[in-house]
Amino acid sequence: MKKAAYNIMPDTEEILRIMGEQIKLARLRRNLSVELVAERAGISRTSVWKVESGNPAVAMGIYAAVLHALNRMDQDLLLVAKDDEMGRALQDLELVARKRAPRRKK
Repeated sequence: MKKAAYNIMPDTEEILRIMGEQIKLARLRRNLSVELVAERAGISRTSVWKVESGNPAVAMGIYAAVLHALNRMDQDLLLVAKDDEMGRALQDLELVARKRAPRRKK
C-alpha cells in the first residue's frame, strides 16, 4: 500500500510532537496504561503510541478518541481556533461601510 504524502511544516511537526508528549503526560498523571487507553478509545496500542509521538499520519478522530479516553479531555478541542484574531481582523477589513450609489435622474 502506498504511503500518503503530507506537506507538514517543521513548526507544525514540533507542535504535534509537543501535543503528543502532553497527551502522554496526561495519561501518566492519571496512572492509565496504554492498553487501558487503547481499550477505552477503541483503537490499538500502536495507535496510542503514534498519538503520543505526535505522528502526523494519525487521523484527528484518533486524537479525539484518545483525549476522550483520558477522562473527557476531548472537550479541550473546542478551544482550537476559538479566538481567531487574524481571521476576525481580515473580516473586519472587508466590512468597510459601503457608499451609496448616486440617485438616478429622472
